[in-house]
Order: sequence, then C-alpha cells, then structure tokens
Amino acid sequence: MHDRASNIREDAHDVGSPRPPDDFLLRHLAEETRARARTSPASASPAHGADPGLLEALSGAVAELGDSLLEASHDLSAHPEVSFEEHRSAAALADLVESHGIEVVRGAHGLDTALRAEVGDSGPTMAVLSEYDALPGIGHGCGHNVIATAGLGAFLALAAVRDRLPGRVVWLGTPAEEGGGGKELMAQQGAFDGVDAALMVHPFTFDIAEPVFLGRRQLRATFTGITSHASAQPFMGRNALDAVNLMYTGVGLHRQQLPPTDRVHGVVTAGGERPNVIPEHAEMLFYLRSEYPESLAVLSERLADIARGAALMTGCGVELSWDEAPPYLPVRGNRPLAASWTTRYAERGRVVLAPDVVPRMFAGSTDFGNVSYRVPGVHAMVKITDEDLSLHTRDFADAAVTPEADRVVLDAAYALAAVTADYLSDADLRAAAAADFEAAGGAVDVPSYFERR
Repeated sequence: MHDRASNIREDAHDVGSPRPPDDFLLRHLAEETRARARTSPASASPAHGADPGLLEALSGAVAELGDSLLEASHDLSAHPEVSFEEHRSAAALADLVESHGIEVVRGAHGLDTALRAEVGDSGPTMAVLSEYDALPGIGHGCGHNVIATAGLGAFLALAAVRDRLPGRVVWLGTPAEEGGGGKELMAQQGAFDGVDAALMVHPFTFDIAEPVFLGRRQLRATFTGITSHASAQPFMGRNALDAVNLMYTGVGLHRQQLPPTDRVHGVVTAGGERPNVIPEHAEMLFYLRSEYPESLAVLSERLADIARGAALMTGCGVELSWDEAPPYLPVRGNRPLAASWTTRYAERGRVVLAPDVVPRMFAGSTDFGNVSYRVPGVHAMVKITDEDLSLHTRDFADAAVTPEADRVVLDAAYALAAVTADYLSDADLRAAAAADFEAAGGAVDVPSYFERR
C-alpha cells in the first residue's frame, strides 16, 4: 500500500506540467508551403506605373533615410507600449517627421496617440499607414516596429520628391491595432475622408501581397442566476456557472459544424466566489472569426442562440454584449494594387508568393480589414526571418530587430513609396483598382454592418 501510494503521488507530479504539442503539422505545412513557393510567384503588374526617374529618386531617398529609420525601428522595439498608451512611440515618430520640415497632427482623429501628416495639395490620394502598439508582456511580438518605420520611410521618401508627385500622400500613425480597433475609430472621425486607396505592410515569415485575414467580433455573455446555499438549499438557486459551462460545451459541440473559414475561442471571466454559494453571476468572453463578413454574421447569430439556450436550460438570465472594441472585417484584397506591390518589391530582390501558397488556416485579424472595405487597399506581408516563428511571441519580437528585418524596413519603405507613385501617376492603374474594389462589393458602411443584419 505504501508503494502504491508513492506511485500515485509520483504520477500526479508527472502531470503537473502541460504536455508540449506535437509540431508535426506545422513542420509539414511549412515544407508544403516552401515547395509551392518555389514554383508559384505572384503575377507582376501590367500597368506602366510611375516614371523610372521618379522611382530611382525614391530609392535614393530611402537610402538617405536608412540610418534614421533603423534607429527608429530599434528604438520602438526597445520601448514597447501597448494599445492606446503609445505616447513615447508616437512622439518619437512625430519628431522624426517634423525634423524633415513636415507638420504633424498629434492626437489626430480623436485618439491621443494617433498621428497624421500629408504632402501634396490635390489630385488622387494615397494613405500610407503605420502601426506601433505592442503586446502586453511580449513587446513587439507582432513586429509593429517594422510596420511603423517602413510606412514612415515611404512617406518621407515621397515627401522628398513631392514636387514630382501628381497627387497627395497622407501618412497615418494608427494606434491600438492589437484589439483596440484604432483604425476603425480613426475612420469614424474622418481619417479616410478624401482618401482613394491605402497601403501598409506587416512582417511575417513569407512575402505575400494578398494574405488572408479573418474578420473578428467579440461577444461577452453575462449570466445572472439566483444565489443560495449550495448544500442546504441548492434547489432554491439558479446557477450562473452552470450556464457558462453549458455555453462552453455548446460552442465545443458546434465546432463540428464550423466551416474551415471560422474560428471561435473563449475564456471564463467570472464564475463565482466560493464553492458553498451557488453563483449568481458568471460570464464568458468569446472571439469569433471568419473569412467573410457574411459568414461572420451567421456565426454571430449561432453563438447568440447557444447563449440563450444555456440560459433557458439553467433558468438564468443572459445579457449579450457585442464588440466592446470595434469589430474587424476581413481584409479585402485588391488585385491591381497587389500586382503593383509584387512588381516593386521584386525590384529589391524579393519574390512575392501567389495567393494560397501559404495555408489559409494561418490567419489572424487586423483592423486594416475595416479600411479595405472603405477604399481599395493592400496589406502586404513581408518576410523578416527564414524560421517558422509564430507571431505574438518573444522570438518574433527578437526577429523584428535582426539585420534581415532591418533590410526589410528599407525594402518595404521603397516598395510602399513606389506603389504609391504608381497609383498617383497611372490613371489606368487607379481605374483598375477602383473596378476591382467595386466588383468585390464596393464601399461598405462598416460601423453599421452587423447592426443591419
């Protein structure tokens, strides 16, 4: 008996740590992706684009900016700030713009840490975007230091040749991409009024012009029960934690019917205080994601039904609270602009992959999706490492300040500037981008999209 008890204690100790997941699938998918990448470059742009002399001038301007851009990228990485608290980061970027004699609006479009600057007076208008918020406890594990400085470098290069630009360029510093919906909040305050198209880049492990990003909504389900003594009179209570349990189970059972385009993940944020008191308050927070706005709306309705069913089964009340931060729509690609990106990024020795080379399952969400349903846009992914690193990790934060990431900052800055010059210079490219946007459904009233369904 003594030996058996010792074995039980030893076994219990053995399961005290989580079992690491097997990474076979990641390794297998990565190898498949590399194999497809060797034979599947994206299509180059047929548009004539900007004058070669203008492109050469932009390349020279990026080179001259190189040291200051890389210093800014490393500075942001060393001083990460989370959503809506990017005061130092915003100030450093604004100071750099102002050092080039360009006026910056600080606290732009209703957000303390948002920025706006522009060059040019009239004509077609391109917005180039920078993100600079970090992740709690991880820092720039999504590489926003690369995003910020590549976008800023493109704007400053364009500003250096402003007299040769047949249009206007707006630079927007956009806070709180990591869940806060900064771009949507800015859009509702007029950030994209008068803008014809928008561009930005995001670091990754592959070069892609048309990546998949899922739409995302938040659902908080708050269940209200009736408290009672859990031993003496449990029959007089209504257990709110039971309702949470049933909702979590219901969502789990629903996963069999989820299409591969959808994701649901949730946590219990409240579940009672003491075991001898039947909980009268419990709640859950879910993220719902889908590749299409329409299917995200369908998924939303299904989750609401599951919550109401859990309430009915337990005799509890339920309150559903949607989108404490603005919902994110999926990113809508634009093929003519993506082709222009592919051509210009290739000028820096980069090979941009065709759509669907990278598995569509490797998809998160971004508030640029909301921008892409207002105006034609490109949210290109740029490769900063050969390793199979996941975003939102400390390893990826380290990768965002390597020599390779530094080269990407400058290459992406040039390509962003060159695509902007193509767009402003080429009426046929503008028309093709607008036609592609309209064929995909045209502009959407983003704030009311889910309210109308």
